[in-house]
Amino acid sequence: MLVKIFFFILLFTSGYSLFAQKSNSIINGIVQNELGRPLNGVTIKLHNTSASIDTKTDTAGLFSFKNLPDGVGPYTMVFTFDGFEPQTLDNYMIKQGTLSAVVIQMKPVSNLLTEVLVIGYGQSSRQELSSSIASFAATDLNTGVITTPEQLMQGHVAGLNISQDGNPNGIAQVILRGPSTLNLGQQPFYVIDDVPDADLNLISPEDITSIEVLKDASAAAIYGNRASNGVILITTRRGKAGDTKIVYSSYAALQKISSYIDVATARQLRDYLKANNKALAPVDDNGGNTNWQEEVSRTGNAQNHNIGFSSGTDKTIYSGSLNYFKNSAIIQGSSLERFAGRFSLEQKAMENHLKLKVSIYNLVSNQYDVDTLVFYNVLRFLPTLNIYNSDGTFKEDLTRTQTYNPVALIANNQFNKKINSFLGNGGIEAKLPFNIVYNLNAGYQTFTTESNTYYNHYSLLAYNTNGEAIRSTYQDTKEILETYFSYDHTFNGNHYLKFLAGYSWEQDNNGDGFQSSNVNFVSDATSYYNLGLGQAPPGYVPSYGDISIKKLLLISFYSRFSYNYKNKYLLQGALRRDGSSAFGIDHRWGYFPAASAAWRIIEEDFMKEQPVFSDLKIRLGYGIAGNTIGFDPLTPLLLNNSTGSFYYNGSFIKSIGPTQNPNPNLQRERTAQLDGGIDFGILKNKLSGTIDIYDKKTTNIIYNYQQPAALSYTTGNLIYANAGEIDNRGIELTISATPLNKSALKWNVNFNIAHNKNNIVSLSNNSYKINYIYTGYPNGSGQSNTSTQILTAGYPIGEFYTLHYLGKNAAGISTFQDQNGNPTTTPKSTDQRFLGNAQPQFIFGFSNTIRYDNFDLNVFFRGVAGNKILNATLATLNSPSDASNHNIPKLTLSESYNDYNASLYSDRYLENGSYIRLDNATLGYNFNNTGKYVKSVRLYFTGTNIFTLTRYTGIDPEINIGTVTPGIDNHNYYPKTRSFITGIRIDL
Repeated sequence: MLVKIFFFILLFTSGYSLFAQKSNSIINGIVQNELGRPLNGVTIKLHNTSASIDTKTDTAGLFSFKNLPDGVGPYTMVFTFDGFEPQTLDNYMIKQGTLSAVVIQMKPVSNLLTEVLVIGYGQSSRQELSSSIASFAATDLNTGVITTPEQLMQGHVAGLNISQDGNPNGIAQVILRGPSTLNLGQQPFYVIDDVPDADLNLISPEDITSIEVLKDASAAAIYGNRASNGVILITTRRGKAGDTKIVYSSYAALQKISSYIDVATARQLRDYLKANNKALAPVDDNGGNTNWQEEVSRTGNAQNHNIGFSSGTDKTIYSGSLNYFKNSAIIQGSSLERFAGRFSLEQKAMENHLKLKVSIYNLVSNQYDVDTLVFYNVLRFLPTLNIYNSDGTFKEDLTRTQTYNPVALIANNQFNKKINSFLGNGGIEAKLPFNIVYNLNAGYQTFTTESNTYYNHYSLLAYNTNGEAIRSTYQDTKEILETYFSYDHTFNGNHYLKFLAGYSWEQDNNGDGFQSSNVNFVSDATSYYNLGLGQAPPGYVPSYGDISIKKLLLISFYSRFSYNYKNKYLLQGALRRDGSSAFGIDHRWGYFPAASAAWRIIEEDFMKEQPVFSDLKIRLGYGIAGNTIGFDPLTPLLLNNSTGSFYYNGSFIKSIGPTQNPNPNLQRERTAQLDGGIDFGILKNKLSGTIDIYDKKTTNIIYNYQQPAALSYTTGNLIYANAGEIDNRGIELTISATPLNKSALKWNVNFNIAHNKNNIVSLSNNSYKINYIYTGYPNGSGQSNTSTQILTAGYPIGEFYTLHYLGKNAAGISTFQDQNGNPTTTPKSTDQRFLGNAQPQFIFGFSNTIRYDNFDLNVFFRGVAGNKILNATLATLNSPSDASNHNIPKLTLSESYNDYNASLYSDRYLENGSYIRLDNATLGYNFNNTGKYVKSVRLYFTGTNIFTLTRYTGIDPEINIGTVTPGIDNHNYYPKTRSFITGIRIDL
C-alpha cells in the first residue's frame, strides 16, 4: 500500500469549537500526484460495514465528506484515478465533532495498459492497439547536449536506427526497419502537435511530453504517401485546469573530443623516411612538431536555459516556453546558438461544446561551420611544419592539391547560416449531437535560411580573388488545412466503435529567394556584409546558385474505424486517398489501405485464474503506405536549364536546352507491410514486453534509367522511372522489467533489440532494365573513379564490392586476388567481389534506472552488431611512397616504403563496425516539499559518450547509415563529443 498520510490536522480554535458542538464530523482532504500537483477528478469512496459514500476531487484536488455519523467506524477510504495506483486508507476513526484534514499522494501506474497514446488524428489506450506503435514519455528521453530532436530517441525504439556525428549543426540520419528506397527520402515522417511535416527544430526537448512511433503500415497508412518509412508523432506540453506551473531548467556542459585518429608524429615521420633513405624537402620541415588534430580542437562548452509555464481554468488553458541554447563546439570555428519560443491557448465556449485552439512556435538560430577539408588536412598536413611562418602568416603548401593548413582553413574562411522558422496553427473542436466531434486545423509555416560565406584575402579556397563573398537567402512556406469528423459510441456496454473521416490539403512553396557573390574587396573587415564593396574584374560572373522555386500540392481524403468487443477482440481499418503533384499527370492519385486485428487473450475466461500473465495480446496488421519524401516536385516534368554557351555577334551567349526528360507515368513508391506481434505482461506487469515480426516490401522504386534516344530530349537519355523492388524483414523485441520495487528502492530495466534483413529484389521491370549500380566513391588519392559498393538484385543496400586482399608478396607489395582466384599486384575492376555489408545485423539499447529515496541513477547503453565499415580514411592516408608529401597513419610506419598498392580499396580496410557505447549516465537528487513557493528542485549530473567498446580503428564506429552508401568513413567525419553536464530543474 503506497499511501502516505502527510498529516492529520485537528483544528481546535474557539470559533471551530463552537461550530463543532452544533455539527457532525467532517473530513476535508487534498489528493496530489507524486510531485505534489493536485489531481482533479479522483474518486474517493468512504465506507464501513453499514454505510458507503462517494465523492470526487475538484480542480484544486480538494474533496470533502460532511455530516458523517458521529462515533461510527472504522472507515476505509479508497482513492482511484485513471493512470494511478489505487490507494487505500484503512481503520480510519472519526471522532465526534471534529474536522480531519488528509493529504494523499498517488503514484502513477508503471506499464499502464490504459496509457493514452497519440495515434494520428486521435488517441487510443495501449490495450486497444492492434498495430505496432512504440511510445515513451519525457522521462525516458536521452539527457545531454541535444542539438537535434532525433538524438532524444537514439537507442530507445526497437528497429529505429539513428546515427549522428559530433557536428552541432549536423543532421541526424534516421532509418526505421531498414532502407526501402534508393533516394534521399529514407527518414520517417514527423508530426508535431497534429501538424504534419512541421520543422523538428521548433521544439525544445524540455517541451516534449511524449513521442509515439508508428512502426508498421497498418498504423502509419493513415498518413498515406509519406508514411512508408514510418511516422513519428511528437506531443508538447499543455496546461491543465487548476494546475499552475512555472518550471525553470538549465544545464551547463563541458565537451571534449572523444577520440583521435592515430597518425605519425613529426619525429616518427622523419625516422620512417630516414629508415627508407628518404627525406623531406627543406621547405616541408621547419622544425615543427605539430599535432594538427589538437590545434583545431578545443574544450567546448554548452549551456541551455528553459522557462516553461502553464495554467488554466475549466474554460481557458494556456502554456508556453522560452528556450535559449548555445553550443561552442569542440572544433574551433563551429558553433550553434538558438532561441525558441512556444505558446498555446485553448478556450472553451458554448458550455464546453466548442473549443478554440491556437499555437505559435518560433525558432531563430545562428550556425557557424568549418569546411570539411579541415578534417582531411588535420590528418595529412605535415606535422613537421609549424602553424605560422616567421612573418606571422600561415604556413601553406601551394604545390599540392587539396593540401591546406587546417588552422588557416578555419581562420581564413567563414561559413555562417541563420535560420528563422515560424509555425502558426489554429483550429476548433466542436462537440456535435450523437457523439460526433468535428475538428478543423489550419497551419502556416515559414522556414527562412540566410547563408553567408566569406573567403578572405589569404584563403586558398578562393585563391587570388582578394576576398570572395557569397550571400543567399531562401524561404520555404507551407500551408496546411486538416478537417475531420470523429464518432465514438458504446453499444450495450460491450461494443465500442470509433470512426474517423477527414480531408487534408497542403501546399509547399520552396526555394523562393536568390544568391549572389562578389570578389576583390579592399578589406576583410567588411566580410560578407556588403557585396557592393567588392570590385569585380571585367568578365566576372556572380554565383547565382542552383536553387529554383518549386511548388508541391498534396490533397487527401482519409478514414479510419476501430471496433472493440468486450475489450477482448479488436479490429481496425483505415483508407487514405492521396493526391500529389510530384508525380505523372496520370498517376497523381493513390489509395493506401490498412487493416489490423488483435485478440486480448488475457480477457478470456480460461485466463482469469492463472497467476502468471497480467496481459497477453496477439496482433496482426497489414497496410500499404507511400513515399514522396526526398523527391523533387519537378521530377516528372521536362526541365530546361543552361547547357553551355556559344559565340554570337562578338560575345558568348548562354544556351538553354532540355536537361531532364519528362515521365507522365511516374508513380509513387509503395510499401506493403505485414506485421505480427505479441504484447505480454507477467507477474502484475513486473515484466512486460513486445515482440514484432514484419515483412516490408517496397515496389515502384524510383531511379534514373536509360531510355531509347528516339524518346529522349537530353543527351544522356536518362529518365526517372519506377522499376525496382526492395524487401526488409525483421524481428524486434522490447522488454521492460521492475526487478526491485520497495518503498525506498526501485530498479527499472528497459531493453530493446532488433534484427533487419534488407534485400534488393530487383532493379528492373519490363520497360526499364539495369543489372547493377556502382556506388560508394570515396575518391581517395589516385582512385577518384573507384567504387566500393554495389546495388544489385540479391544483395542489400550498402553491400561492399571491392578487392580481396591477400597480404604482401616477397617484395612487400600488397597483393590481391583476381577474378580467377590467382594473386595479382595489378588488380582490375573485374577483380572486385562481394565482401560484406554496412547494415548492422542487430541494433540495441539497454537502460537501467535505480531510485533510492530522493536519489536516482540512470545508465544507458546502446550499440550495433554485425556490420562492416570501410575505413577509407585509413586507406587514403596509407600511401608509404607519398610519406614525404603528407603525413601518414601509424599503420604505415610498419609498411614497406615501396608498396605502391597499399592504399587500394580492399577488404583490408573493411573493419568490424560493432560497438557498445555507454551513451549516458545521469545521477540526480530531488528536493521535494521545499517550501510554499518552490514545489521541488532537481539537481543532476550527466556524462555522455563515456566510453565505447569496439574493434573499429577509425575515429568512431557510428558512421552514417541514412543513404544508399552507408558505412563509409571518408575522412570528413566531425568527431564525436564526450560531455559532462550539470543541470537543475526548479518547479514553482
